[in-house]
Amino acid sequence: MRREIAVIGAGSWGTALAIHVANKFPVRLWSHNREHIAEMQKLRLNERFLPEIPFPDTIALFDDFEEAMSGATDILIAVPSTAFSEIVNKLKEIHFTTLPPVISATKGLDHDTNGFLSDTFYQAFPNGHFTVLSGPSFAKEVAKLYPTAIAIAGKNEAELAEVIPLFHHGNMRVYGNLDIKGVQIAGAYKNVIAIATGISDGLGFGANARAALITRGLAEMTRLGIALEGNPETFKGLTGLGDLVLTATDNQSRNRRFGLLLGQGEKAADAFKTIGQVVEGANIVKNIYELGETMGIDLPIAQQVYKILHKNVLPNASLHQLLAREQKIE
Repeated sequence: MRREIAVIGAGSWGTALAIHVANKFPVRLWSHNREHIAEMQKLRLNERFLPEIPFPDTIALFDDFEEAMSGATDILIAVPSTAFSEIVNKLKEIHFTTLPPVISATKGLDHDTNGFLSDTFYQAFPNGHFTVLSGPSFAKEVAKLYPTAIAIAGKNEAELAEVIPLFHHGNMRVYGNLDIKGVQIAGAYKNVIAIATGISDGLGFGANARAALITRGLAEMTRLGIALEGNPETFKGLTGLGDLVLTATDNQSRNRRFGLLLGQGEKAADAFKTIGQVVEGANIVKNIYELGETMGIDLPIAQQVYKILHKNVLPNASLHQLLAREQKIE
């Protein structure tokens, strides 16, 4: 069967996945920014986000949403979590005879409901096929076709078998996962912990503190994930521990870099400008904090990141509050 994939979102992640997929299948890459599309069309690369990595000839560029979706056999969403519901609504406006399978590479939660992005999708398309792509994968390395292992989660094996071949080729290895909720929580939570480890390193707290934050952050992520019906094993795998270690320890992570700037004394507004791209952990920490409060789940690291970003607590004071917590059994 002929496959042609529409990729929604031409940031670094959407572009990287488009480049990878286009080595085997035709890709229709869409952005709402006409100027950006024109620039990419002229240069045949994404100078703004992935400079010096040329596009395969099999990538076509679109600024018209409906035209980009026309004829696509599969749809990949790679936009910030704050734009996810808007994209779902745009898909709904097209009135597909049959909606193609939709793969989400967006890591986060629904900002209005604190719910899963999968729930947002199914509310619009109750009979749609929806899967989630996640795991330890920096955009630049995917675009350069470096060896990468990810997971794709869905409701059943049939839906996974439908979309995994789009990505499982070249130097990318894909594992199937049937825990769509756990994978989404892990993908959202790891960015918050990455901000915390960045703050700690920015403050000069050292490697011991970084290891402690990663380990206890994994425990927090798992507690919340299980409470939201995730599988405990998910948090030990690629989309949990794997993605957390990657994002919290390497400076390719914009969430970690954002935390470093905060720890070094930069104001959040200035840090956002310095990073110059979306910092998902900063977007999603409010949702995670509210879930913890509503469900009565202890999430101390997420709580402190929330206080730094939303309650003007100084990073140094916040990290010391974590250390001052009462002793307990691990």
